[in-house]
Amino acid sequence: MNKKFVWGGAVVTVALAVSAFAFLKGQGETLVEVQSATVALETVVQKVNATGRIQPKTQIRISADVSSKIVALHIEEGDWVEQGELLVELDRERYDAAVESAQANIRASQANAKLVLQNKIKTEKDYARAKDLVERNLESISALDSVEAAYQVEIARYQAALEQVEQVRAMLKQAVDDLSKTMIYAPMSGTISDLNKEQGEIAIGSQFQEDVILIVADLSAMEALVNVDENDIVNIAIGQKATIEVDALFGQTLSGTVYEIANSANLNDQGTANQKTEFEVKIAIAGEIVKLRPGMTASADVITQTKEDVVAVPIQSVAVRTLDQLTMAGQEVSDIESEFTVDEDGFVEIIFCIEDGTVVARQVEIGIQSDKKIEIISGIDEAEEIVTGSYRAISRDLINGSTVTINNDGDEDDA
Repeated sequence: MNKKFVWGGAVVTVALAVSAFAFLKGQGETLVEVQSATVALETVVQKVNATGRIQPKTQIRISADVSSKIVALHIEEGDWVEQGELLVELDRERYDAAVESAQANIRASQANAKLVLQNKIKTEKDYARAKDLVERNLESISALDSVEAAYQVEIARYQAALEQVEQVRAMLKQAVDDLSKTMIYAPMSGTISDLNKEQGEIAIGSQFQEDVILIVADLSAMEALVNVDENDIVNIAIGQKATIEVDALFGQTLSGTVYEIANSANLNDQGTANQKTEFEVKIAIAGEIVKLRPGMTASADVITQTKEDVVAVPIQSVAVRTLDQLTMAGQEVSDIESEFTVDEDGFVEIIFCIEDGTVVARQVEIGIQSDKKIEIISGIDEAEEIVTGSYRAISRDLINGSTVTINNDGDEDDA
């Protein structure tokens, strides 16, 4: 929130001022009625506004790790649950069968390993006997080689049989784990804030596709999750204070503190004329939160900067002009080029000061701004009298050197 707000009306202001400038120079001196104020030192609080929703600071979205039908729901939405409490039961028949099958496979593989072990022992004895006979020259070397080869085969078969046993044990472990996941327990104490499934529905278990059965939330600590425009996110920092208004709590203002800022942006309406780039910001809410519910719409004003005892004026007092519009009767642009410095677009930010019944345009450098006031870094001083209205006078009627009459009794004309 800075110069862009002043420049938001620059195009309209300049367009109006161009036509007024041409008219007034052609008609001579014209008396313009304005409102005025004396410049004072004030506190300016700059804020960033963002909208979003209320949510618990801590919540867990619970999905099934295995696919099955829900056979029992032990909770209802709004219930309080303790950590470790049974929440959901899934149909376990298929997973019971998988465990029994894995157990049978283990028994079969163990029996096969025993059989292979016996064959290994037999061929080992045959090899030892053949070796002894060869040493006593009672058997040929070729016969020994044949027996040794058979022995080596049985060694390999036995090793494979042992590995097969370990493989089916792993399958049993997986089957038991899948079976255990048919019983879903509360990972934390909290409130069932959302229940998305009914008994009899299928829970889709997948690591890659979220199928939320329910949400357990800690409603004792709430936050506002708001979306901040990319132009404002650079002004947001951890620890900044914020005021929060919730649509459902009309007239009530909550306080909070920024504690988390997203590093990557969300692109809304991508590829369209309404595309917006925003960043999620989390604001911890303090104070009374008993009436807050997840999903409530919220609006937050984050205080990004505060300056005390600075020269401040109403935002509408700052106008923009071109050098041509700042020349008075009988002047050329070259006469005032040293007095005013235009920006890259050819404009000058000014405030009309009142001196002896006429207005004098002063170039100003602006700083931070609040909803109504803007800091003036240089260009005018405390106690000077400036034009504060009407909008029509500032944006269209006034030119440098206009004679004015001051009327601070009536309402400002914003037409």
